[in-house]
Amino acid sequence: MMREVALIAGVALVIGLGYGWLNSARADQPAVGDAAPAFRLQDQHGNWVALEDFKGKWVALYFYPKADTPGCTKEACEFRDNIFAFEELGATILGVSIDAIQDQKKFAEKYSLPFPLLADVDGKAAETYGVLNNLGVMKLARRQSFLIGPDGRIAKHYAKVDPAAHSKEVLADLRALGAKKPG
Repeated sequence: MMREVALIAGVALVIGLGYGWLNSARADQPAVGDAAPAFRLQDQHGNWVALEDFKGKWVALYFYPKADTPGCTKEACEFRDNIFAFEELGATILGVSIDAIQDQKKFAEKYSLPFPLLADVDGKAAETYGVLNNLGVMKLARRQSFLIGPDGRIAKHYAKVDPAAHSKEVLADLRALGAKKPG
């Protein structure tokens, strides 16, 4: 009985600490106005995707801890459900996690996600954006997002993200920043 109580307490502590780690801002993150750090990662289809591919466009870059988990699924599906609103504003959605390409592919197929899910398997992009949690035996990206402007600079950083409302929050900020589809 004591062992079970200790295990439950340990899990609760890790979850509590993990929530703080997964949602807190760090000093080594790019700030609003900074050039967005470059990356080149493979998507769920094995295609290479680089930030420079979206020069001149708005990019909603969202990091998430683990594919096909409740919060990550909710967030991804919210972005999916608002894809047309993002497209009307000329914005691209890019999801990033430490998951392998095949995990990203299963996740995208299971929920019909129509945007790239990038496999940051070595955690370099997450580290560059200051969202990497290295927990020793595993790495996770903290649930944070960056809105990158057409000029390649960070327009908005979301250090605390509510998976159920985040997509709408980003859309509201895009509109407030005057985003519109080029042409």
